[in-house]
Amino acid sequence: MVTEQEVEAIGRTLVDAAQPLPARFRALFTLRNLGGRAAVEWISRAFGDGSALLKHELAFCLGQMQDEAAIPVLIRVLEDTAQEPMVRHEAGEALGAIGNPDVLDILKRYSQDPVVEVAETCQLAVRRLEWLQNNKENSGTSPYLSVDPAPPAEETDVAKLREILLDESQELFDRYRAMFALRNVGSQAAVLALAEGLRCGSALFRHEIGYVLGQLQDEACVPQLTAALRSRAESPMVRHECAEALGSIARPSCLQALRAFAGDEERVVRESCQVALDMYEYENGAQFQYADGLCKLQASS
Repeated sequence: MVTEQEVEAIGRTLVDAAQPLPARFRALFTLRNLGGRAAVEWISRAFGDGSALLKHELAFCLGQMQDEAAIPVLIRVLEDTAQEPMVRHEAGEALGAIGNPDVLDILKRYSQDPVVEVAETCQLAVRRLEWLQNNKENSGTSPYLSVDPAPPAEETDVAKLREILLDESQELFDRYRAMFALRNVGSQAAVLALAEGLRCGSALFRHEIGYVLGQLQDEACVPQLTAALRSRAESPMVRHECAEALGSIARPSCLQALRAFAGDEERVVRESCQVALDMYEYENGAQFQYADGLCKLQASS
């Protein structure tokens, strides 16, 4: 059983801006795995931080925890136009992930937000909640144990799914459903179809492609992820997700780009590369788990 004091010690690492960012990420994911009200409260405290990357991950983790205690703070972050668009977008996505239909009205309001990434995210979250209301018995769990912004399409033919994914006349929700179906197929053809998505659609769409490719951890998409990370014309939101995907894939072919952009002038890209290099070390090392805040704490006591 984890004690309150242990949760507090991990929370203090998370909110301490003097700590290296990779250590704070590991603390965050430890709190996510522990769950409970105290973990939600510690994660919520860090939204005043200066790192958009960290705040984006805070919102992501609160959504993945699916704890309704996080709804008020996520609404505040979504409403706060002083927060970076990628943070507000993730708060909107997290509200959809928690799955409580009481937030539908607020999500519908922000579906008209002037920031396109926020508007598109809230539109997707509305569609997800409406889909859940009509498909309670089919909601299933992701093979990657993630709460996704759209359920996978029932289609499993890679060519058909690719066609939907890359068709910009299709609704974004349906393209996302094709994206998650391709991820679940997981073949190299599916990976390469997904990688084509890095060249089309909105920044939000491309960033989700980067996230899914990171989940797949297939080296076949390293050239496409590296090209997106290297492109200064690309949205920082996309470049950051591609960097994290390269850290998850964690093959030697990923290292050069991550090292090269760990000093990028764009803070969210620079920090993502630093966190990705830490993830690379974890994937290639003997550590038992990435979210190691509790292990470290218990080892030092």
